Amino acid sequence: VYVEKKPEFAIKAKDLKHEIKHYLNIQTVTNVRELIRYDVENISDETYEKACKVVFAEPPVDICYQEDFPRAEGARVFSVEFLPGQFDQRANSAAECIQIISKGERPTVRTAKVYMLKGSLSAEQLSEIKKYVINPVEAREATLEEFDTLKVDYEIPTEVAVLDGFNQMNEEQLAAFL
Repeated sequence: VYVEKKPEFAIKAKDLKHEIKHYLNIQTVTNVRELIRYDVENISDETYEKACKVVFAEPPVDICYQEDFPRAEGARVFSVEFLPGQFDQRANSAAECIQIISKGERPTVRTAKVYMLKGSLSAEQLSEIKKYVINPVEAREATLEEFDTLKVDYEIPTEVAVLDGFNQMNEEQLAAFL
C-alpha cells in the first residue's frame, strides 16, 4: 500500500522541494512527492480493506494506492527504509492497530518512504539529493521491488573478535591500534 498526502496537505514534500532548491541549490526540480509504503504480511483480505481506511491512511487528507502508484513520466523514484535493527515506530504502530482490528495475531509490517522527483536531474544531482535525504546511521536506500516475504533471516555471528590487553595499552600502542 502506498499512502500520499493530498496536494494541499503535502507539507513535507513541499518542504523537501524548498530544501533541494535552496540548500542543495538544485533548481531543476519542479515537483517532489513523498509517499509511505506499507508492506504487510499475514492478514486477511477483509482486515486489509479495513486497515487501508483506518490504519494506513486518513481518507480526508490521504490518497491510498493499492500495489503501485502513478508516476510522472521521466520522474526519478527512490525509497528509504530503516536499517535492520532500527526501531520503526510507524510499522510497529500499524501492526498493533491491525492486530486490534483483526482481534488476532500481529501481522508483519515494514515501511519505507518513497520519493518521486520531477525535473531535469543529472546522476550527480540525484546522488546529492539521496545523500541529503538518507541518514546512513539509521536508514538505507530500499528496493522498489515487491517482496516475496517480509520475513528476514539474519546470520548470527558465531565468533566475535576479542582484543586482549586493550586496557593495558600505552599511548604508542593505542596510536598504532588506531
